[in-house]
Amino acid sequence: LFSREETHCNNHALCVIALATLALGVNVTSQTQVVRGTVGREALLSVSYSSSSADKPVIKWQVKKDKVKPVTVVQSIGTEIIGNLRPEFRHRIQVFENGSLLLHNLQLSDEGTYEVEISITDDTFTGEHYIELTVDVPVSKPYIQMMASSVLEYSEHFHLHCSHDNGTKPTYSWLKGGKVLTNDSRLLLSHDQKVLTISRVLMSDDDVYACTVENPISSMKSIPVRLTVYRRSSLYIILSTGGIFLLITLVTVCACWKPSKQKIYILNEKTELNTIITFMFFPFIISGDSGASRRILWQPSADLVHAPPVPPQPVSAGTASPSAPPRSPPASRLLSGSLPGELSGIVPPQFQPGEEGPSSSGHPSQPPARGGRVHGAQRSDSRLLTALTAVWKIVFTLGYVKCMFSLGSTL
Repeated sequence: LFSREETHCNNHALCVIALATLALGVNVTSQTQVVRGTVGREALLSVSYSSSSADKPVIKWQVKKDKVKPVTVVQSIGTEIIGNLRPEFRHRIQVFENGSLLLHNLQLSDEGTYEVEISITDDTFTGEHYIELTVDVPVSKPYIQMMASSVLEYSEHFHLHCSHDNGTKPTYSWLKGGKVLTNDSRLLLSHDQKVLTISRVLMSDDDVYACTVENPISSMKSIPVRLTVYRRSSLYIILSTGGIFLLITLVTVCACWKPSKQKIYILNEKTELNTIITFMFFPFIISGDSGASRRILWQPSADLVHAPPVPPQPVSAGTASPSAPPRSPPASRLLSGSLPGELSGIVPPQFQPGEEGPSSSGHPSQPPARGGRVHGAQRSDSRLLTALTAVWKIVFTLGYVKCMFSLGSTL
């Protein structure tokens, strides 16, 4: 049998156990501590509770942002909301029987730490639980920006920028040849890892680069870009080859283009050359003047100028006739098929070497005034050659300047 003191101790122990059981009250649990939501979508803050009472629970949700005083989101008895909701939560809140809270049409302002309190009138203590809610915008596809897709070896401080248009809380990372890059002595990442700087470019940096951007709800990778590294000696060879090619082309054109030295014989020294039409494949020039009929200025070929036919010499009655001189080429051979319309059938003048052609009045023709008309074709050819040379000089200069500008931009 037990003594009175032992019986009192046993009774006291039972009382303590009973009080401890009552002290448990409502027990609130959740399988997640952080919920990540997307703007415009839904987020479920899921909880559950246990209680010895069968009465409806009193549920209260609050949100705390930064160090601001907690704000009441909703209060309900079971699933029946009591009181008035704040304007920012109106028509967006739903409470379930187990105490869970569903938020519709998430906004960035909904982010924060949510606290739920569940109590039952028969229970002495209220159960509590905390859930962290984050709200983000998905990131868009990033892209890489750099000064040029090629760079010279040993260049200093070459930058690659990773950018994106949409998304909250982005974090960046870089890939080289499919492998993640980290800071080292030459490849430097900015504090936010948005910019990759190659302090001194080497041939080993010739590779494919890509960047990734991610946030708590999404991740995207950029289109890989190729960085080409040229050796300085190779670039000099390319520029030198291009310059030599342009120079050879210019010299070849100048050497092959020879101005015409053929003479122009004027049939009438009084005729003014107001209009000259030159046919590319016909050795003649047509001119005309006001009030006068059209004249023909014959431009003989080189063999006829240097070896003109000699006309027959007069002989006395008692002298034997010399051998027949060579005859000039027939007009049909000179002009057959080469003169259009009214110009066909005109025979070019014939005279001795060093002898001036006869004028229309029958007197020996005089040299053209100021010598401008005789050498008109030569001046025209010279001007054409000068213009062509100037054009090639301009083209060569522009090409050289462009090459130097490209070289300077890569440096």
